[in-house]
Amino acid sequence: MTAETNTREPKGIKPRLIAWEITGACNLKCKHCRGSSTEKPDPDELSTDEAFHLIDEIVDFAKPILILSGGEPLMRKDVCEIAQYGTDKGLRVVLATNGTAMTADVAHRLKGSGIARISVSIDGADAETHDAFRGMPGAFDGAIRGTSEIRAAGISLQINTTISKKNIDQIPKILDLSIGLGADALHIFMLVPTGRGREEDEIPPDEYERILNWFYDQRNRAGIQLKATCAPHYFRIMRQRAKEEGTTVSVATHGFEAMTKGCLAGTGFCFISRNGGVYPCGYLPVLAGNIREAGFKEVWDHAKVFEDLRDESRLKGKCGICGYKRVCGGCRARAYAATGDYLAEEPYCTYNPRQVRTAAQGDEGAEDDV
Repeated sequence: MTAETNTREPKGIKPRLIAWEITGACNLKCKHCRGSSTEKPDPDELSTDEAFHLIDEIVDFAKPILILSGGEPLMRKDVCEIAQYGTDKGLRVVLATNGTAMTADVAHRLKGSGIARISVSIDGADAETHDAFRGMPGAFDGAIRGTSEIRAAGISLQINTTISKKNIDQIPKILDLSIGLGADALHIFMLVPTGRGREEDEIPPDEYERILNWFYDQRNRAGIQLKATCAPHYFRIMRQRAKEEGTTVSVATHGFEAMTKGCLAGTGFCFISRNGGVYPCGYLPVLAGNIREAGFKEVWDHAKVFEDLRDESRLKGKCGICGYKRVCGGCRARAYAATGDYLAEEPYCTYNPRQVRTAAQGDEGAEDDV
């Protein structure tokens, strides 16, 4: 899908998080890979100078957390140079890795370049499950070794887990494993059928709801921060559960622990591909523009897809009438994968907005849920 821009003045929205696929090369062959990574880097990847220029453009108007990802970012030789440049420009730079290439020397250099946190993907509580997910024998042991080197270097450790039918029964054990590894955070990602991720691997909507409620129940586990990503329903569930308990929702709004809204695509978050393409998120393949053709701020401020996503009134179906749309918004990538329309209703949400329920009973004047 080609990029489109508009001429309206933006509303002053700035990115809070940017995920940047600095390379498409990877040493693993994960079955759920968003980017369908390959063994060798794409010859069209942004050069070091282009990477520095992109960082300059970002810091000209925003100070987001910059996530260096891939592929496997450690397969890019200048990863520490890029991280150092971002750090020197005042950005909080973090890195997402599969952990298998992490050594004491690499961890030490990443620490020196200002990397504030490193996430390691662990998709199974044992080697059999994780290695099957990752398409490579020894991936689990490599990831566990990698977490040890990260901790030894004094870098904050985060565990990322993609949930699918293949590992949903292991999520409690993965939480225990994360705590045992000394992780500061566990972020769960609900599979979106993009790249090598397949729709038949997605958990059913009722299981989706169940696991998010379970996750909410674990929120007070000592010493670890829990965050659900690609799971905007969690922000509805937090409010529903808090209301049932007679409490209020209390979440951080800044830093690594920030939990401001469900789907951040195009509002507080964007994804930059290895060749400079800018997208609302890595799972929503609708091109907003390319930084080789227009400045990053120009793309962020004026791309039509971003304008659409910043206006909740444009949401369709039950998402459009849901009282939780400002805190949830539905997964726009999952809607696009299912229908080809990123503004369509979230297909994996079991919640029936009050307006829908009461309209079926002949009462269309019900108040919003929040």
